[in-house]
Amino acid sequence: MPPLSTAAAAAVSSILRPNPPQALTIPLPQTRRSSSSGAAASPRLVLARASASGTTRGGEAGAGAETVFFDGGAHYGDLAANLLLGLTLLWLPLTLAAVSRAFILRYRFTSRRVTVVSGLSGADRTDFTYSSVTSVVVVPRFVGEWGDIIITLRDGTKVDLRSVPRFREVADYCRSMAAAEGSLVVTQ
Repeated sequence: MPPLSTAAAAAVSSILRPNPPQALTIPLPQTRRSSSSGAAASPRLVLARASASGTTRGGEAGAGAETVFFDGGAHYGDLAANLLLGLTLLWLPLTLAAVSRAFILRYRFTSRRVTVVSGLSGADRTDFTYSSVTSVVVVPRFVGEWGDIIITLRDGTKVDLRSVPRFREVADYCRSMAAAEGSLVVTQ
């Protein structure tokens, strides 16, 4: 087979190894800031970050700021224990439930609401505020490493959050937020 010419070699190499795309540049819109001299300020991007205490970088408390206390899925120990016990055919249905919890379920406790996201695409979403919470009950699992949180709402609905890590802290936070809203029913 005769050697390829330089034009043919360039064509073959561009097919085998295409040129990388050019850098994508997006111009930022020009912003004007009024000043005493009337000169326009240079465009720049200003980021505001919220801290865990709900204050912004300037130090003022954000009235609309929603801080996240806990955001996560089921405890990894629940999945590991159920996979180990899934080697028996008797435990297999519970193992499948643990696998689906690990990959599909997400919990988020913020300063305003509780959010439970489930479903393969995350389309099933349940939100409720702390003002609708009447009771919070915890059930420890596996020597207290993780646990279930059962939240009863004002309309009688019970929301069961399974395999929550740091479940005692999360339940205490939920109780304190519900008590601050004045909706928590204290029974003795």
